[in-house]
Amino acid sequence: MDKTFNSMSDEYKKMLVDNVLPFWLEHGFDHVNGGLYTGLDRDGSLLETDKSVWFQGRALWVFATAYDTMEKREVYKQVCDSLVSFIEDHCFDPEDGRMYFRVTAEGKPVIKRLRYIFSETFAILGFAAYGKAFGKSEYANKAYTLFKRVLVMLQTPGLLVPKFNQENAPSKGFGVPMILLNTAQELRQACPDHAQELTTFIDGLLKEITTYFVRPERKLVVEQCAPDGTLQLDHIEGRMLNPGHAIEGSWFIMREAKYRNNDAALIKLGTTMLDWMWEIGWDKEYGGIIYFRDVLGKSGSEYWQDMKFWWPQCEASIANLMAYSLTGNETYLENFKLVDTYVKNHFLDNEEGEWYGYLHRDGTLATPLKGNMYKGPFHIPRMYMVCSQMLGELER
Repeated sequence: MDKTFNSMSDEYKKMLVDNVLPFWLEHGFDHVNGGLYTGLDRDGSLLETDKSVWFQGRALWVFATAYDTMEKREVYKQVCDSLVSFIEDHCFDPEDGRMYFRVTAEGKPVIKRLRYIFSETFAILGFAAYGKAFGKSEYANKAYTLFKRVLVMLQTPGLLVPKFNQENAPSKGFGVPMILLNTAQELRQACPDHAQELTTFIDGLLKEITTYFVRPERKLVVEQCAPDGTLQLDHIEGRMLNPGHAIEGSWFIMREAKYRNNDAALIKLGTTMLDWMWEIGWDKEYGGIIYFRDVLGKSGSEYWQDMKFWWPQCEASIANLMAYSLTGNETYLENFKLVDTYVKNHFLDNEEGEWYGYLHRDGTLATPLKGNMYKGPFHIPRMYMVCSQMLGELER
């Protein structure tokens, strides 16, 4: 690299603690009601006051992890305390214990999505990190209890409303085992007494991912298939590829390989997934990871199919750097540098701070906003934290 690993590590940490996190602390932290706003314009001014429940848990994970691994700033603890209170007081439906998707500034319910368990999984991440960072074992236990509740939701027929009619169009998706893999990994760090149980659970998830979604015959990772593993190529959804999503899953698997003393089979699985989806997703003309591709190369069906979103770039950065750290293959380091350069040239806002979220395929700006129900402080700060730590390790 043109820079040393140490200098890159310092650069990424500086971007985290002096740019990205301060942006959200200044503009997103709700000092009146608690919790975090994410509907922010380019300069941080509010575009809406409803709050994403996903991001109460995700932001809790970010600020707790930053406190635990980057710098023990008192303001990080303050926002964590606020987020925990807001989640517990306002984000659970008292009637059935399920979590909302969207609430008002004060915490009144707006939307509850009965199809998903992602509000819960992100709350698990947050509670686990909060418990670990501040020595609050009761929150690690709450994370574990919520995790067990999620498993009941997934295993009880009819409790979750399926996206597709399971009689006429049965399907299963990559998203659930992928998110559960990350959730179990984070929970394992906070709950060492349950480490073996969670590792065994992860074994099942790895088997599910390799059995149904990793497709060597086509050299790709699919987002959806039939319950028996048959590809649903006569449907647009069945042909849809999400390179960023698959690349995110690849580094979760490589992370598991590191946990298991650099397990060779898991390194091979993770790097293979990355190789396939990098080839499919990296835009060789304009740079950046494209949002959607089609298994058969047919026309993209979504209007954003060729756009560049912020989060796939984050996942590609982590995955390539992790693959390099595990294999020493210089190609992964070169790919990491490609993403780093693309982000600095297109996503970074050097005047107002943080990143833009949405670009057209050619890298021009689609909208200058900094946050909404789906973009907030998670993928970007996670990337800076994970990469800063890996770069420091590589230097050592």
